[in-house]
Amino acid sequence: MKRVSRFFALTACASALAVTAVAANPLRWAASGDPQTMDPHSQNEGLTNSVNSQVYEYLMLRDKKLKLGPGLATEWKQVDPLTWQFKLRKGVKFHDGTPFTADDVVFSMERAKHANSQVRVYANQAGTARKIDDYTVEFKLPQINPIFLDHVNALMIMSKVWCEKNNAATPLDYKNKEEKYTSLNANGTGPYRLVSRQPDVKTIWKKNDSWWGKHEGNVTSVTYSSIKNDATRFAALVSGEVDFILDPPVQDLERLEKTPGVKVINGVENRVVFIGMDQARDELLYSSVKGKNPFKDKRVRQAMYQAIDIDSIKTKLMRGQAFPTGSMTPSPLGSYNDPAIEKRRPYDVVAANKLMVEAGYPQGFEVTMHCPNNRYINDEKICQALAAMWARINVKIKLDAQPRAVYFPRLDKLDTSLYMLGWGGAITDAETVLTPVLRNRAPAGIGDYNYGNYKNAKLDEAAAASSKEGDPQKREALVKQALLAHNDEVNHLPLHRQVIPWAARSNVSVVHRADNFLQYEWITVK
Repeated sequence: MKRVSRFFALTACASALAVTAVAANPLRWAASGDPQTMDPHSQNEGLTNSVNSQVYEYLMLRDKKLKLGPGLATEWKQVDPLTWQFKLRKGVKFHDGTPFTADDVVFSMERAKHANSQVRVYANQAGTARKIDDYTVEFKLPQINPIFLDHVNALMIMSKVWCEKNNAATPLDYKNKEEKYTSLNANGTGPYRLVSRQPDVKTIWKKNDSWWGKHEGNVTSVTYSSIKNDATRFAALVSGEVDFILDPPVQDLERLEKTPGVKVINGVENRVVFIGMDQARDELLYSSVKGKNPFKDKRVRQAMYQAIDIDSIKTKLMRGQAFPTGSMTPSPLGSYNDPAIEKRRPYDVVAANKLMVEAGYPQGFEVTMHCPNNRYINDEKICQALAAMWARINVKIKLDAQPRAVYFPRLDKLDTSLYMLGWGGAITDAETVLTPVLRNRAPAGIGDYNYGNYKNAKLDEAAAASSKEGDPQKREALVKQALLAHNDEVNHLPLHRQVIPWAARSNVSVVHRADNFLQYEWITVK
């Protein structure tokens, strides 16, 4: 009996150790910003989308190279030019135990079209979803959509029952500081469950053992912390306080590469960073110029463009971690690698000053520039560098750098005269920037991110036609026409496509994806 008791005691001890081992794979990570909301349809912002996609899922999943494959839908087909049909995965449950069905897909697609939704442009372009049976959904399109699958897969699926139960049938109005249950709570079908959310402090997830998919990694819990200060974030990684940082300071990359116990994971992000200007108001909100708007004059916009020493920004500020471009597409694939679109206007301060004189501003003017300080790589520092460069043409910048939680609601209200923005994600097609960012503002989300509120008829006409053109060659010609029309009018000042190096402890293995999403289910902590 003693041997048997000892055997069971040892077995129990081994089991306890095994459970401890399984439970002892937490991941602690950090970045300079913080997710804006747990509502997956409210805000279309990179970090927010990334963390929400660990909880909520799409009809399709993207692999490590961003290729689309089965997700909540197991198969799909195009029935005719305006009809798509999806077969849904059976046996899937939301984290609260509610079964996933076609009702949730139809509900989510309609919810995403609401005026409070920042993904409404994609939801509208995805057409109207209707239930065929519990596991079949059909989409009817108002017109041909050459990238329909990309659009429908920009929309996360929520539980109809849970949303209605918690008075969250519509997305929260983030720009007007509305609070809803979805601000701090979530209920998806994904690989991780949201445990707790403390804005600007920490957010915690735990592995969903009932997930239908396969966990390639071994992470059982995840804790995210917002660490704004570069030096503090660097120190937290080196000391082992965190296991991973999404945005290591570029000036510290060489030190990190030489630091024992730490590694740098390099990768290019599909994201272009640019400057926008209010080109609609007769008088700017934040400027010394009264009675008129200098940014309505193309010569002023071009002068500011040509006063930008982009090579200096790349080499001195970004330490080579940037690819300067004259294009507004997140990836060169979006402009078909066309040299005419990718080419920047030359850096020429003399020519810029001449343009300022011709425009009637020989003494320049003062204007406030709004800029994020925790969204893009070196965002505030880039804005400071631009201010110094524009001073050479007597454009005096009053810089107002703000956290993303304050900054983006300001842009949504068009409460700015001069601003920085970045655009990117998993989709490389030009449509992802043409309709939401570059087109004239219109209903259904078109031009929602045209925060300069300019009107460019040539751009708008070509872009609108490209959105419904099914012939690849004709569509390419229209896309190029739209992008060149934008560049000709200098509606934005493109800067660069940013490189996103990640940094981690040596015992952490991650997959660097070009949309800058950190996928928890692929992470291994040894």
